[in-house]
Amino acid sequence: MNKWTGTSGKGLTDYPRPSVAVDVAVLTYSGGSLKVLVVRHRLGALALPGTFLHERELLTAAADRALSVKAELAQTSFHQLAIFDRPDRDDRGWVLSVAHTACLPESALPDSALLVDVYDDEAVSGLAFDHADMVRLAVTDLRTRYASYVDPDGLSGGTFTVAELRRLYEVIFDRPFQKDSFRRQVFDALESTGEMSRPGNGRPAETYRRQGDGALTAQAMAFLTG
Repeated sequence: MNKWTGTSGKGLTDYPRPSVAVDVAVLTYSGGSLKVLVVRHRLGALALPGTFLHERELLTAAADRALSVKAELAQTSFHQLAIFDRPDRDDRGWVLSVAHTACLPESALPDSALLVDVYDDEAVSGLAFDHADMVRLAVTDLRTRYASYVDPDGLSGGTFTVAELRRLYEVIFDRPFQKDSFRRQVFDALESTGEMSRPGNGRPAETYRRQGDGALTAQAMAFLTG
């Protein structure tokens, strides 16, 4: 028996093959909102940055290429979310997409970046293909990571007041948090910078950074996701 044909006697070329694409949902915190980076698709609609997999190319290389060419983002850290394989997801033919996600501070995005609020249902639902589902999955993934660690993607800029961190978390989880309860749940994962925030509309407040990796307790996770 030939190891490439198996018991049926068929080779790999005897089976139909779909095209394979990669798409990347890049999330950011901008203007007090959680947003996703989009690009103009050649078919007219807004879409996530994406591309087709080249022959013998790694998925990570294709995702990196999509971000570089379509979104002007180089050397971006991202991870895989899921495979979207509905046969009719692309009207051009049978196309599987391996969705990835990244989360970057707004300062890391190019000035020309086009952003859509992830909670704007009309705008997100209007994205090409099934990219709206990818955005929703990326938000769920983000919440899981932010319930486990304090601001793992540095959306707060690295140093912050507890009030600023709470506002970030309220945007990510799309719900309000009582300020004293929030402080109790995250405080052990923070360390003081020894500095105060610059005076603005209110009184200066002590600033903090993550302590170590900023790991949160199971109790904190339940508080944030409950």
